[in-house]
Amino acid sequence: MKEFTSHAPAVKRIAESTVRRLSIYLRFLEEFEGRGLSTVSSEELARRGGTTSAQVRKDLSFFGSFGKRGLGYSVPELSASLREILGLEKEWRVVIIGAGKIGAALAQYRGFRQRGFNILAVYDTNPEKIGRMLEGIEIRDMRRFEADVKAEHPEIAVIAIPGEGAQEVLDRIVRTGIKAVLNFAPVQLHAPADVTVKAVNMAMELEGLSFALTNRE
Repeated sequence: MKEFTSHAPAVKRIAESTVRRLSIYLRFLEEFEGRGLSTVSSEELARRGGTTSAQVRKDLSFFGSFGKRGLGYSVPELSASLREILGLEKEWRVVIIGAGKIGAALAQYRGFRQRGFNILAVYDTNPEKIGRMLEGIEIRDMRRFEADVKAEHPEIAVIAIPGEGAQEVLDRIVRTGIKAVLNFAPVQLHAPADVTVKAVNMAMELEGLSFALTNRE
């Protein structure tokens, strides 16, 4: 059913919007798998993802040749390929800095482990929080951070503190050698070119919804 050539050995610059759509396609494919469906068309993926079948085919073409014209894609095989492309075939070690409401909620979200993200610890500077457990995850003293990173080798750090102090925390993260950071702090952070920082700005997301509501036809 599936005609697939190996993924390109070195994918250079893939747009963030493309990667987001791959994640969306994977979620729909996993839903189809759960329903026992064996094939899916680019038109169905496009309809579910709010895009076009041409865009689906273009997104997938960056990574190889999938499916056969007129027959669609093998659901289990395309799912497996997207998980490989997105790096979900291995476990990623994650640390969270900040045990406030956002950090605590992230630490207690069980879906991360299902996707291969293992939360090692949460760090904070508040003595009243240090030593507590969040769904089996310890809140550690931020003074331990560098030593723990050296011992446990996390690949991803999450910044979940207020804007004040976030750049200093990022600088500490960078010095440990961690190359991937998810930032919930409501400030623009600056990192070296070899460190990927993805920002989650909830105010901007709400502004996007406000724009959509304001400009409805």
